[in-house]
Amino acid sequence: MALSTSSAITLNINGEKHSLPVDHRTTLLDALRERLDLTGTKKGCDQGQCGACTVLIDGRRAVSCLQLAVASEGREITTIEGVAAEGEGLHPVQQAFLDLDGYQCGYCTPGQICSAIAVIEEHAAGWPSAATTDVRPEAGVPELSADEIRERMSGNLCRCGAYVSIVQAVAQAAAAETEGTETVA
Repeated sequence: MALSTSSAITLNINGEKHSLPVDHRTTLLDALRERLDLTGTKKGCDQGQCGACTVLIDGRRAVSCLQLAVASEGREITTIEGVAAEGEGLHPVQQAFLDLDGYQCGYCTPGQICSAIAVIEEHAAGWPSAATTDVRPEAGVPELSADEIRERMSGNLCRCGAYVSIVQAVAQAAAAETEGTETVA
């Protein structure tokens, strides 16, 4: 009995359902770029080491070059094309990258932005990083310092070296997010 090596799947990407047949070995990155023409997500190393292909899956960052498309079915996938709410302009992280030149050539920028969105959410939820000095629950959420940002963003490489501006952009977006939640509460 021969086993099938492909399946018809439905991916929920940026709030839209996309049905497509895929070989079981197809990565989410290749499905996004080659099958669905969502080319904002970049192919860098294709080994999960550079972060250029970072997307959000169920709100958490993931390198799409290591995620199989078939394993992504039934999950909410957000690419750079979907981070800004329709009709509301840029996402605050996108705006901060633009304001502070958090890019040079721009190749890594989509992955950097998706990762930064998750970093801000992880920090706000109190998740510690390797740079967090006091991980006791009673210590509360640590300050989102430059060291914290650098550690949390360390899975995303920038060949141009725009790290100083990237850290500033993440800090600005996090501050804007904090201000926004304080005024709503």
